[in-house]
Amino acid sequence: MPVDRQKKDSTPNTSSSMQEQTAPALPDQQTFQQYLRELARGAIRVMLEGVMREELDALIGVGWGESSPKRKGYRNGSYSRDLITTSGRIEDLQVPRDREGQFHTQVFERYRRYEPHVAQGLTEMFVAGTSTHKVGDVAETLMGVAPSASAISRLNQSLTQQYETWRQRTLQDHWRIVYLDGVLFSIRHGDKADSTIILTALGVDPAGNKEVLALRACAEEDKDGWACLLHDLRSRGATHIDLFVTDGHTGLLAALSEQFTAAPRQRCLVHKQRNVLNAIPRRERGEVQAELVGIWEQSTKEEALTQLAAFKARYAMRYPEAVRSLAEDEEHLLTLCAVEAPLSLLQGATHWCQSG
Repeated sequence: MPVDRQKKDSTPNTSSSMQEQTAPALPDQQTFQQYLRELARGAIRVMLEGVMREELDALIGVGWGESSPKRKGYRNGSYSRDLITTSGRIEDLQVPRDREGQFHTQVFERYRRYEPHVAQGLTEMFVAGTSTHKVGDVAETLMGVAPSASAISRLNQSLTQQYETWRQRTLQDHWRIVYLDGVLFSIRHGDKADSTIILTALGVDPAGNKEVLALRACAEEDKDGWACLLHDLRSRGATHIDLFVTDGHTGLLAALSEQFTAAPRQRCLVHKQRNVLNAIPRRERGEVQAELVGIWEQSTKEEALTQLAAFKARYAMRYPEAVRSLAEDEEHLLTLCAVEAPLSLLQGATHWCQSG
């Protein structure tokens, strides 16, 4: 719920930078969407403050910096108010006020009532880009009335600037691990929903902090899309990567070999394990899975290679497709054993990717 905090007067400020958040683990689609909502928290600030300015403009009958004989009042700075959302507290929201004290915003109450709808709309815009339709829909939800075309245009411009500031921000050069994966994401259009692929880069810095580095919406996952995303990482400063963790998508691997030729790569073990087990009868998957996990959990690469060879010899005749799947990209199954990084960072290599 909102929390009032009276502070000194201030004039309206339309600029706000995207807050960089610490990324949680992303084991499933629901968690991924929640993290996107956290990334879009800065957009919530922009939208709420923008809508409140539009409310005040409607009350006094004139926009900021304009003069009109139809004026019904005057602005009188703003005060700060916090808002607790499902993705965390938004502090120091600037609430405008008028000289006569007649202005009372309904934004906070309507946001509390319609938070899932507003958060989803802003998240979709964060992923796929803003549009006048989506901005107008979210603004109408918060205002209770349809906003004017000029109001939608102003809000659209503010949100676009917010998103572009995040997308174009400079990255630090050194990252311990960068996870790359294509995530399926649904975007609603009225009563219908279309699925799109979100190419995602999640970085772990030397201190162990996780951060989404880049997102790219694509109709399909292919080499060109990944090449654009990886080029974007390099152009914004991320040039020293200790380890990439990926699935086996051929387009991704081709783009990675061109953009980061010397960087070591680890095959995502969750993807690999799932692919192997798909070739095993369900009744026997438990035992086989335990043996696979035993390979990854060896303390040295030599021991892991011994276990890997034993697994292939044991099941080569019985489950040839499973062994074939395991042998694919074998040289990158145990790369993490040679990477000098704290174990707490490397453990995430088996837990981020969520689709095979």
